[in-house]
Amino acid sequence: MSLPSDKNPFELFAAWYGEAQGCGLKEPSAVTLATADAEGRPSARMVLLKSADRAGFVFYTNRESRKGRQMQANPFAALCFHWMPLVRQVRVEGRVEPVSDAEADAYFATRARDSQIGAWASKQSQPLEGRFELERRIAKYALKFGVGTVPRPDFWSGYCLIPERIEFWQQGFARLHDRLVYHRAGDGWTTERLFP
Repeated sequence: MSLPSDKNPFELFAAWYGEAQGCGLKEPSAVTLATADAEGRPSARMVLLKSADRAGFVFYTNRESRKGRQMQANPFAALCFHWMPLVRQVRVEGRVEPVSDAEADAYFATRARDSQIGAWASKQSQPLEGRFELERRIAKYALKFGVGTVPRPDFWSGYCLIPERIEFWQQGFARLHDRLVYHRAGDGWTTERLFP
């Protein structure tokens, strides 16, 4: 069955993401984020998608982490969703921009308190002498904030990947996979099919 090219990529992504959420995957929002430093050396890791709409694909992290520093030096990135039970993949490439402080504050307020404390305690991507150092920092910030509201750290925020290219891949019989690519063209999109 051929992928429909009459939908815009966000409608197709929303449909596929909805199916991924309903197919029993433990973490359907898990996505590989690839970034590169100023010299073009790539790095990839898993993050969690927090929202996706016509504006782009949003995820959150420590801005002082390796990926945060790379996105500051080279504001282009790629995402790759792989939903194995559905034998589907979506690849997204484009420019990355920080979300607004208001948007980051709103999302941070929805996080579990342990995750909020963890954001303060972790010097993400920096050397750790031992587990006790992390536990001590968690205790420090748990004591600091007591039972009150935990504010968002200045160094923790979100990024929106604004897509320029979105590829949908559906496994086919005998490796005759279906690949449909959307390319941004001004305010719209063009499509092309690729050999598997």
